[in-house]
Amino acid sequence: MGRAFEYRKASKLKRWGAMSKLFPKLGKVITLAAKEGGTDPDSNARLRTAILNAKSENMPKDNIEAAIKRANAKDTASMLEVNFEGKAHHGVLIFIETMTDNNTRTVANVKNILVKNGADLLTKGSLDFMFSRKALFEFDLKEDMDIEELELELIDAGLEEIEEEDGECLVTADYTSFGTLHEALEGMGIEVKKATLERIANTPVEITPEQHEEIDKILEKLEDDEDVQKVYTNLA
Repeated sequence: MGRAFEYRKASKLKRWGAMSKLFPKLGKVITLAAKEGGTDPDSNARLRTAILNAKSENMPKDNIEAAIKRANAKDTASMLEVNFEGKAHHGVLIFIETMTDNNTRTVANVKNILVKNGADLLTKGSLDFMFSRKALFEFDLKEDMDIEELELELIDAGLEEIEEEDGECLVTADYTSFGTLHEALEGMGIEVKKATLERIANTPVEITPEQHEEIDKILEKLEDDEDVQKVYTNLA
């Protein structure tokens, strides 16, 4: 299978095993989407996608509705997305996506985790050319659907790659094609199970199992932080 497929499968909830950590993070995505584009999923594509992804992780309906309602709460007025970039030992690069209502707190927490574990916080934009931002869609292939015909139909919508394994499909495109490709899939009656933007390393690095354990400690501490949404590395 292709690198994007394997990357997605390997990274999917690798460390977010506990729902007590996952649901609040998903809730923040829903809240910010509703805050920026309105609380009606029918007219807010970003919110619709956030709800779709939350449902794919079995987030309860009550939690989803509560997250939407929080969009109008006073404590969400200052919520924003902030990215951080870092470098650890063994040539490992780290890209961190956060959602926060207190940027001062988030900067301090992220920097503290990196520095205490021998990593450095880099200047914003340092890793712009080290990762490619991709739109990824997961769905089940219908029994009467031919994957080669599907590929041809989706090329005009921005499709770069389509892969299938045991009836599960992964479609990859440049992040700028996220909206058009999502609409194309919906228009074909395909029920998307997961739709997300990922950062995939352009030049993955190989490290030893012992070095992996060292890096994993940093990643786990970052992902445990309440403001951190996703953590990407250039690990192979």
